[in-house]
Amino acid sequence: MPVLSAITLYPIKSCAGLSLQEATVTTLGLMTEQIYDREWMVVDNDGLCLTQREHPRMALIKPTLNGATLEVQAPGMLRLAIPLDLPDPHTAPTLTTQVWDDTVLAYDCDALTAEWFTKAIGVPCRLARFHANAERPVSAKWTNGVQASTMFSDGYPILVAGAASLDDLNQKLVAAGRQPLPMNRFRPNLVIDGIAAFEEDYADSYRIGEVLLKPVKPCPRCPMPSIDQDTGAFGPDPMDIMQSYRAKPEVDGALCFGMNAILIAGQDQRVRVGQEIEVSLAF
Repeated sequence: MPVLSAITLYPIKSCAGLSLQEATVTTLGLMTEQIYDREWMVVDNDGLCLTQREHPRMALIKPTLNGATLEVQAPGMLRLAIPLDLPDPHTAPTLTTQVWDDTVLAYDCDALTAEWFTKAIGVPCRLARFHANAERPVSAKWTNGVQASTMFSDGYPILVAGAASLDDLNQKLVAAGRQPLPMNRFRPNLVIDGIAAFEEDYADSYRIGEVLLKPVKPCPRCPMPSIDQDTGAFGPDPMDIMQSYRAKPEVDGALCFGMNAILIAGQDQRVRVGQEIEVSLAF
């Protein structure tokens, strides 16, 4: 029986994740202790999102939960405590952010936080938090008209990957004289063990207890899988190996790993590592 083998929530877009034993599933993505996946995002002075694609040192910014704060740390820097209490939506400073083609209202975190992230990443930047009154719909082109929203993810609230898919890629890397890669190179929220390699590509749904997820779009991969999440440096690069068999015509030939998914049923239900998953195939 397929099982849920890993849960990871990324509080700050493009920074390190929180490995969890259980999490709450919402229409906006995973949530734990009132922290949502990709609820925060680092932006430049024009509000444009910063990612590891251009700033691989972001991988070294590691969050931890500590009571009523989200603490972040980076090499050579003191820890920074970010309050978890939501700001007053009527009086808190705001800024307009841009995530790819979407313009999103966000809370503007304070100057001390901006200074910390500027030093950690090495470019002028600020930390933005998804605003309580903001909404960011996903592309209905891929959801067959089903309405869904996300926060600061690239496009969809939940990313699912199969453990055997990584095993398959690693076998090809080793055969080519390369080192195998950990799953964190691909930054999924949920990892499924016990299914065939890339079987997640052909699933119609994943049922985890009361939670029903619908995979809607293959996840095109940018250069981020080439970034070592432990060092913040590029290499080794799996993209040339993926080019040989992971180009998907339905997304204009992009190299894909994992499936973007939306929540169909089970809002605010908990899922846990080791829980059985019913995978229904689309044929």
